[in-house]
Amino acid sequence: MGQSSFTGGKRWISWIAQLVAVAILGQTLYFKFSGAPEAVALFTRLGVEPWGRFATGGLEALAVLLLLSPRLAVFGGLLATGLMLGAIVSHLTVLGISVGGDGGLLFSMAWVVLLCGLLVLWLRREQLPRWLTRRGIASVKS
Repeated sequence: MGQSSFTGGKRWISWIAQLVAVAILGQTLYFKFSGAPEAVALFTRLGVEPWGRFATGGLEALAVLLLLSPRLAVFGGLLATGLMLGAIVSHLTVLGISVGGDGGLLFSMAWVVLLCGLLVLWLRREQLPRWLTRRGIASVKS
């Protein structure tokens, strides 16, 4: 009773997905926060430079921290999923697949993080109702 099915293989797969997402999101933070010309150009094309670059970087940094926490990783997966959906839509509607001659690298990395985020969400989905119930946001149905 109350036994979690999040053990063994599920846990390993989740951690691999979490670490892949962390590696990709983490390496892009430097470019966003340092004002790298590529990042400034990208957010200028989106019409949200500089505040969009800093806000996105801040949210991505939060996603990294959440993904590294076993108890909060499900929320990191949720945040990473939302951020990457926004990135993919931006590529498809404004930026194009290839940005600054990168051959679609940023677009591909967004898809990888999206898939990792969705995988973490799916594998850790049992953690959401427990978290919400403990905080009185949702109730347990018998």
